[in-house]
Amino acid sequence: MRVPAVVRLLRPRQWVKNLLVFAAPAAAGVLDQAEHLGRTSLLFVAFCLAASGTYCINDAADADADRSHPRKRFRPVASGEVSVTAARALGAVLLAAGVGVAALTGGWPTAGIVALYVSITTAYTLWLKHQAVIDIVVVASGFVVRAVAGVVGTDLPLSDWYLIVASFGSLFLVAGKRSTELNLGAGASEHRKALVSYSPPFLLFVRSVSAGIALLAYCLWAFERAELADGGFPWFQLSIVPFTTAILRYALVHSMEEHAGPEDIVLGDRTLLVIGALWALMMGFGVYVAGTPPVAG
Repeated sequence: MRVPAVVRLLRPRQWVKNLLVFAAPAAAGVLDQAEHLGRTSLLFVAFCLAASGTYCINDAADADADRSHPRKRFRPVASGEVSVTAARALGAVLLAAGVGVAALTGGWPTAGIVALYVSITTAYTLWLKHQAVIDIVVVASGFVVRAVAGVVGTDLPLSDWYLIVASFGSLFLVAGKRSTELNLGAGASEHRKALVSYSPPFLLFVRSVSAGIALLAYCLWAFERAELADGGFPWFQLSIVPFTTAILRYALVHSMEEHAGPEDIVLGDRTLLVIGALWALMMGFGVYVAGTPPVAG
């Protein structure tokens, strides 16, 4: 059964990225409290609405360029199933709804951070996507904003290591996505102008550096959290193993799969899902059994 064009325009598959808003509250061990769980869930819905709104605006702006892309030419706007005007109107409504739902969490900071996300993604669509290096940093910042939103929504103190892991982990993912786009060949720059300035060695360098920093920061975070725990089994230290394995597995799958985005790799590789579940299990025991104080990350 064919998925309706409007639903495909919203890209619900990519809502998995918005689960990042749960990262900080989960690491702080406060998701078992109804208030924090409720506020974080509202933030998740807000980011899903806002993200779908940006996809509508982006697809309307990129309709002509998408028609030259082997996969994106089938998107609803590029294929003509949804008009550019309709996509823009729906996008504006969803963006406003996203900010409005965020405001329901009870304060302006949460609405403000969703509005910041909307501003960043809109600027990216209109101009920043064409500026080499700036484009990958801006896209990565969208992941970071989601990760920090959970901190803002639950009023938790923020760990520096958590912020570093989120920032460079996001850069690792985005640089990988650019690598797959570059593999499209000579027609790649017709879809994304910034690709003219990129080369495989440069993007490999960005991925290597960002992965290395993210892994180091996670190790430092894990040992810091272990010191705050009440002793016992070293759950946080052992979580380094599946975290590192997940990074390496992602890099391996990325090198073998053509034109695969982060959500395709994460949801499509069973081994990676098992590794992620193992990491989450260790983190859960570390947070809820070891008894660490509530710190975001």
